[in-house]
Amino acid sequence: MTGEELCTKLYQRMTAEQEQYRRWLLGQPPGEILNHAAEYTVREDIVMVMEELELPEAQARALLKSKAPLADVYKEWNKVETHHMEDLRDVIEARADRVIRAEKEKGQREGR
Repeated sequence: MTGEELCTKLYQRMTAEQEQYRRWLLGQPPGEILNHAAEYTVREDIVMVMEELELPEAQARALLKSKAPLADVYKEWNKVETHHMEDLRDVIEARADRVIRAEKEKGQREGR
């Protein structure tokens, strides 16, 4: 099997795994669904990345050895230190600064 074929097979397995997770999740009470919302979203993102990612053959084979490659990748991602909260703070501050600048420019145009 070529590297491209292995990646396609891996993507298909992860997609099927996510669909199974989705069906399970939809059978849960609303509170439980909310408890898993972030996990569901990250898993969706992993599948989306896998759609375009061209892993080397050895890496694709390694991931295909797993019974649940998507769950395994999610577990690894969950261990990684991200800058998510820092990024959110940056976006909040940048938005506030844009509003302040816009108000200042509007005041200058109106002759204040």
